[in-house]
Amino acid sequence: MKTLPFLLMLSACYTACQTPHRGDLLFHLPATGNHITEVTQGTADHVVIYLGGDSVLESIPGKGVVVSRLSTMLQRESGQYVRGRVRDVDAERSISNACSFIGRPYDSVFSSTTEAIYCSELVQQSYVDKQGKLLFQPIAMSFHDSMGHITSYWQDFYSSRGLAVPEGQPGSNPANLMSQTKTKRLKR
Repeated sequence: MKTLPFLLMLSACYTACQTPHRGDLLFHLPATGNHITEVTQGTADHVVIYLGGDSVLESIPGKGVVVSRLSTMLQRESGQYVRGRVRDVDAERSISNACSFIGRPYDSVFSSTTEAIYCSELVQQSYVDKQGKLLFQPIAMSFHDSMGHITSYWQDFYSSRGLAVPEGQPGSNPANLMSQTKTKRLKR
């Protein structure tokens, strides 16, 4: 559903359902599984921050942390987006925190530093409550399948970069953010 009909459906959904709020999260659910979804517990492989109107903030390969057009983002990949609202969030402060990362490169090796940053790390490092406390704590990164074996894709991915697979290191992933009790999935 990569085309205009999906965009029209999403637009109708936003009109007919709850109005999106600044700071809502949009989670991408790919049409088919991929190397991210096969090692995380859930189906989301990307997350963006809704800024309002036709704007979202995201971290994407090749561009890093950027403001993108919502309409363009929705057409970029097949699958669907699910909207989530974070409870007890200071949305404006969280958006301001996230915007401070604009221009940082994309973290293609999913490290725990913020010199470069990946999509769910952007949310995890930015979203705070009214007291300024981070809402999403790091979790142990997973690069293993349901049998507990690190997949050959991730072994090759890190080996080709001269790195060890960061299995168990602190991090984040979109599926985990979407499944947290702090994130309320909103009806379409």
